[in-house]
Parts: sequence; structure tokens; C-alpha cells
Amino acid sequence: MKILKTPQEAKLWLQAQGISIADFSRDHGLDQATTYQVLAGRKKGYRGKAHKAALALGIKSGIDA
Repeated sequence: MKILKTPQEAKLWLQAQGISIADFSRDHGLDQATTYQVLAGRKKGYRGKAHKAALALGIKSGIDA
């Protein structure tokens, strides 16, 4: 079972890896503004671009429970 990250943990992980949010977004084909919003907690990742960003960041599981 994969342990999910909080938005804050995902942001800290990116910083620890030396990866900018812009680079992460580009590398994963994500919208940069949406990725910032997911990491800030303004978007929850329920659907669309925010959902894809949350999955890539490890904030959300890809398996429906």
C-alpha cells in the first residue's frame, strides 16, 4: 500500500529533491498553475487537471476505494 503525501509533504519532497514546481509540471505534462494550486491546497484534485497533478505528486491514489 502506497502512503499518500499531504500537499505540504509533496512540496517539501520537491524541495529536498531540488526539483522546481515548474520543472516537475513540465516533466509530467501538467499545467503549472494548477500544480501550484494543488500544492497550496486551493484545489483538492477531484477532477481534471488538478486530479492529474494530485496523482503525479502522490497526494492522491489512482485507485478508487
